[in-house]
Amino acid sequence: MNEPYGATPLDPDETRGLRFGHIETRTELDRMEQANIQDGMVWLGRQRNPDVLSEAFVRELHRRLFGQVWLWAGRFRCNEKNIGVAPEQVAVELRKLLGDCRFWVDNNTWRPIELALRFHHRLVWIHPFPNDNGRHARILADALLVHELGVRPIAWGGNGLLADSEHRNAYIESLRAADAGNFGPLLRLFGDGAG
Repeated sequence: MNEPYGATPLDPDETRGLRFGHIETRTELDRMEQANIQDGMVWLGRQRNPDVLSEAFVRELHRRLFGQVWLWAGRFRCNEKNIGVAPEQVAVELRKLLGDCRFWVDNNTWRPIELALRFHHRLVWIHPFPNDNGRHARILADALLVHELGVRPIAWGGNGLLADSEHRNAYIESLRAADAGNFGPLLRLFGDGAG
């Protein structure tokens, strides 16, 4: 499958976790995942006062968003990727992030949009799952804004982040700038899209 710019390649073991053997193209996979995401969003919409900043919720959300497509959905990755912390550090780094974010929320460390974007960036940087980390992190950042901070979600740009596009390229480059500690591009790209 041809991956869009910045996408995490799947290894053969992960590809064997695909529930549908007939999928041959990235477009077919994206279509199946999008249908699953819609079901996951229905589940998310039914949650009342979810503990968004818990490991259990992070994993369950990934499972709900991608579990109809991937057998490994909701399970932390076990191998090295072209991005992310070492597999044995995923759980540790995720717990650190969730604790840090709880502190940010409780102490109004940043305005909501910046807090959510910093959370999103760090979750993508950790890269807890074999794949679908970007979409999961965007949805989780929105859940954080809505359920923890009581503001509207970010205007991410919809499916423009899935396929190669100028918007996706700017998004990937803004994440790379944030890796180096420069959150300016990420804030400029999405900063007006939420509370």
